[in-house]
Amino acid sequence: MGIGYRDLATLLRDAIQCGDYTEGSTLPKQDEIAAEHGVNINTVRQAVRLLEAEGLVTPVRRRGTVVRPRVAMKRLGIDRYAKSKWKSGLVAFAADREATGRTWTPGDQTNEVRLTKADAETADALGLKPGASVYERARLVKEADVPTHTLTSYYRPEDVEGTSLVDPTPGPAGRGGGFAILAGRGLEPDVITETVRARMPTTEETQLLHLPAGEPVMVLHRTTSTHDGRPVEFARGVHAASRFTWSYTFKIPD
Repeated sequence: MGIGYRDLATLLRDAIQCGDYTEGSTLPKQDEIAAEHGVNINTVRQAVRLLEAEGLVTPVRRRGTVVRPRVAMKRLGIDRYAKSKWKSGLVAFAADREATGRTWTPGDQTNEVRLTKADAETADALGLKPGASVYERARLVKEADVPTHTLTSYYRPEDVEGTSLVDPTPGPAGRGGGFAILAGRGLEPDVITETVRARMPTTEETQLLHLPAGEPVMVLHRTTSTHDGRPVEFARGVHAASRFTWSYTFKIPD
């Protein structure tokens, strides 16, 4: 009796985890896997789909089934926003990369900027009336040309007009990114509130982030305020769940 697709998935998973197939490498063609293990092509397809759902592999056009990075990127908690980092020119996503021992380039981040109307959630976060004008800055962040997450920030126009935060040039908005720019305008970020939840992605998010079937996303909402409580940014992020670990270190309150 031949092996089932779950058994085949276990064999392939073990081969990936022990390093027979390194990250970024391509699995053998499905007909080759079928011949090697004495199974039909449908069994191989089911096994591969299971590994895709686990985030171990992903189909890449014209390449085949590619092994995804086994070590997820560390997304720092409060440390990613340390003033010492952005005041010295290091933006948050780059701090995550460096903490995980990975490199980055400004081209890893795209930008789309537009003046739009605040929805109810954005207006509430920024202390505005729904429908008020806000600048929207949408970014898609990649690692090795593979999308990891999106981040869309909203600002009051009077806070960012005339700055590089409204410049659509790819990459961070100058040294230290948006926080450094706000600080230079007398609006230094001092308090951040983050809310994180998991859900299944929309069709658009699946395509944008190149998600395998069955992979959820982590949704981040971030509100940034000055020392005196004035909100200066509201942001929404959508992260591929398998690409990050979320790390927080803090002093336990009394």
